[in-house]
Amino acid sequence: MPSLPNLDHERTAVDLSLDTRTQGEHTVVQITGEIDVYTAPKLREALIDLVNGGHYHLVVDVERVEFLDSTGLGVLVGGLKRVRAHDGTLAVVCTQERLLKIFRITGLTKVFSIRDSVDSAVAGS
Repeated sequence: MPSLPNLDHERTAVDLSLDTRTQGEHTVVQITGEIDVYTAPKLREALIDLVNGGHYHLVVDVERVEFLDSTGLGVLVGGLKRVRAHDGTLAVVCTQERLLKIFRITGLTKVFSIRDSVDSAVAGS
């Protein structure tokens, strides 16, 4: 009988890509893929590097995110705490109902500025 694959070892590719750009005084982080326990460290490091580099006004665009778990939410909260320590801002761009539901259920709609576009996020802070 063939053995079943160990799924933890099967998932070696990081299903997350990050692109950053500057728009005015804001740094936009566009995320594509999944933000979960496997990929969240990559996002965490990117946010830490941005803040350490003096980028205190961040816009995190999750429009291309397919999945977001509690680890990913924790990374976003950590990023918000980091920028706030420098009187900065972190806005989230999200129009996907399934992701917005996660923010609502966890009460994070009261914590994050959630916008429907990058332009709105840049203009709103």
